[in-house]
Amino acid sequence: MAITITPSGQACGAAVTGIDLTQPLSAGDVADIRAAWLDHHVLAFPGQSLGDDDLERFTQYFGGFGDDPFIAPIAGRRHVIAVKRRADETAPLFAENWHSDWSFQARPPAGTCLYGITIPPVGGNTEFANQHAALAAMPDALRARIEGRRAIHSARGGYAPSGMYGANDKGRSMDIRPGEAAMATQAHPIICRHPETGREGLFGCAGYIIGIEDMDDAEALPLIVELLHWQGREEFRYSHKWEAGMLLMWDNRSVLHRATGGYDGHDRLLHRTTIAAWDGDEPGAHRSRA
Repeated sequence: MAITITPSGQACGAAVTGIDLTQPLSAGDVADIRAAWLDHHVLAFPGQSLGDDDLERFTQYFGGFGDDPFIAPIAGRRHVIAVKRRADETAPLFAENWHSDWSFQARPPAGTCLYGITIPPVGGNTEFANQHAALAAMPDALRARIEGRRAIHSARGGYAPSGMYGANDKGRSMDIRPGEAAMATQAHPIICRHPETGREGLFGCAGYIIGIEDMDDAEALPLIVELLHWQGREEFRYSHKWEAGMLLMWDNRSVLHRATGGYDGHDRLLHRTTIAAWDGDEPGAHRSRA
């Protein structure tokens, strides 16, 4: 059966059918999936029955494993984390603000894979915002204010001991491990060229971005907030509805994402891996691929 790619009809995203991810993939299949991933930025593979071995094998077709700080892996695995929430959990929703995974790293992960195991009957969509489209539609005056600028990224707001998931975060089912390492900073260009396609887009947003190089906070912070409102506009979005047995992969170099709630009283469990950046690649560095 041939792979079929069905676009979502929204600002990004497509469904991939006609492939069994419990089986090894041919080089041609991997190339077709990568091409669709680069084109649509978010791919959904419904109707899969994956174990963690399958999830890890699929991830490695597209690069090495990314480094996932601050969240412990599940027992017996080094690279799989559980994104979970109990039916009775009252802690604030995990990852409900727009972000690109681990953008505070020197080489953030190129992609993320997330597999649905226990999916509530209502709510829980994951929303994506296409950052190529956001930049292309950006008013010239706003773009002029960020052209050539580098943003300062940090995990401190979330994962420092004083952060959202720090010492005062109680009753959460996810195994989050905050620490002082979250206070570190890393600068990346606000406007980046995708390392594989060369397309320009916006990288990162408020949450992990805490400042802008060579700009005082009185000027930088309002600009960061203004950018956030622009980046998440409805016309740039794709809202993904989950099913059990569905694998989702997205390109952190092209989209922001955020979790949504609306499933109180229901358990939710997904397993996640990240795909490492290509050797030598970092946000803003474009190298053509053979």
